[in-house]
Amino acid sequence: MSEFPLPVRVAAGLAATAVEQARALPATLLGMPVTVASQALQASMRVQQHITELAIKGDEALSVLRTPEEEPSWATFDEDIAPEPAVVPEPESGENALLADYDALSLPQLRGRLRSFTEDDLTALLAYEENNEQRPDYLRMLRNRLTRLREQ
Repeated sequence: MSEFPLPVRVAAGLAATAVEQARALPATLLGMPVTVASQALQASMRVQQHITELAIKGDEALSVLRTPEEEPSWATFDEDIAPEPAVVPEPESGENALLADYDALSLPQLRGRLRSFTEDDLTALLAYEENNEQRPDYLRMLRNRLTRLREQ
């Protein structure tokens, strides 16, 4: 078989590539809108980045011309805000004081207050829990604390 000259081989390769590309054209056309949209968004993002970089450089260049505000209007700190007076509830007496906020306590909140309760307080809370909500975790915690208190 004789070897064809280089220009003929290149022309044949070009024709074969054109045929392959023509066969793949339907699949390429389906993805074309997505590709174009993606490239447009990338170009838009690059332009926004350049504009932001220019604005930052401009701020730096112009900062020498401005005098800073002593206290910017947007800056507020905790020390600047006057504390609101605390509202102290009227103390209730006896068992009513103990049960006043008991139902609203979460399990961790109750755990945090357990050491401040006396044996009578714990007995009252345990009776209240057994007669009302009957929450197993609360009952177990109250019983355990009452047992430990009685062992001391």
